[in-house]
Amino acid sequence: MNAFSLSTETLDLPGGAFARGYRRLVRYRGQPVVGFTQGAHRSYLYPVYSPQGYLLTSESPADHPHHNSVWVAADHVHCLFPIGGARRHEEGTYCFYVNETFQGRAAGRIEETECRAEEVSEDLLQVVQRLRWQGPVEWGSAEGKCILSETRTTTVQVTESLYRIEICSRIEPTDWDLRIGPTRHAYFGVRVSESMQVKEGGRVVASDGCSDVRRISGSLAEWIDYSGPVGGGQRAGITIVPGTDPAAGEWFVTDWGTVAINPFVNSSHTLAAGDALQCSLLLLLHDGEGAPESVPARI
Repeated sequence: MNAFSLSTETLDLPGGAFARGYRRLVRYRGQPVVGFTQGAHRSYLYPVYSPQGYLLTSESPADHPHHNSVWVAADHVHCLFPIGGARRHEEGTYCFYVNETFQGRAAGRIEETECRAEEVSEDLLQVVQRLRWQGPVEWGSAEGKCILSETRTTTVQVTESLYRIEICSRIEPTDWDLRIGPTRHAYFGVRVSESMQVKEGGRVVASDGCSDVRRISGSLAEWIDYSGPVGGGQRAGITIVPGTDPAAGEWFVTDWGTVAINPFVNSSHTLAAGDALQCSLLLLLHDGEGAPESVPARI
C-alpha cells in the first residue's frame, strides 16, 4: 500500500498477561483514521477520528459497556434445530448484543477469522473481514455453536473535507434456519464521544430538520447528524446514513450519545440455510458543526 497503512497496534499489558483482543489501525499518509478492533465479544470500529484528528466515538462507556463505538450486533437470534420430521424443530434463542447474561440468555461472540485489506486507489481502502457469530458454551457444544457467518466489507475513503466510511454486513446461516427479531437491540450501533452528547452541548439533526431526539427516535429519517464539542473549542461530528437494504429501518437516538438503525425492531427476518441478508451503513466523519444543507451533496 502507498497512501494507506494498516498495522496491528501493540497493547501494553503487565508481565505475563495476554489480551483477548487486538486492534488494527488505518492511517492515511501517517494520519490515523479508524481502528478495526476485536474485543472479547465483538468486532467493531474504534478509534474513529475526524479529519483534524478529533476522537468521535466512545469505546465502552460505563453505562453500557457493550456499546462499542461503531458496531454490528443483534439480540433475539432464534435458531431452529430439527428434532425429527421436516416440520418439527426446537428453537434456541441467542444474544449477540449484551456482554453478560441478558433476559436469561448467555452472551455470544462475534469473532474475526480472516481480514484482507486492499488499497483500491490513492484515496480508497477496502477491508474485508470474515466473522463467525459463536454462541455461548452449552451442553453438547463445549465451544458453542457457530450460528451465523458474516462477511463485513468496510471501505474507507479520504476526501478534502471528510472521511467516508461505508460498512456492508452480509450474514448467512451455518447449519440451521434462523430468525432475527423482533428486537430493540440491533443492528448497526454508534456511540459518540461523551463530550458530544446533547446534554454536554452536542446537537442531533435529522434529514427533515428535526433536532428533537424524542421525535427522531422511531422515525424513518433518511439520515441524521450527531455533532458536538471535541475539545479546544472545536466541534466535530458524524453523519449517519442507512443503506437502501433492510438496514434502512427505524432510528433510536438518545441525548446521551447512542444511535441505532434497526430494521428488526417491529418485525422479524427469517433466513433459511443458503439465504443471505445484507445491511449497510454510511458514516461521514467531519469537523465543524453538521450542516443539513450539505449532507445530500456529501452522500
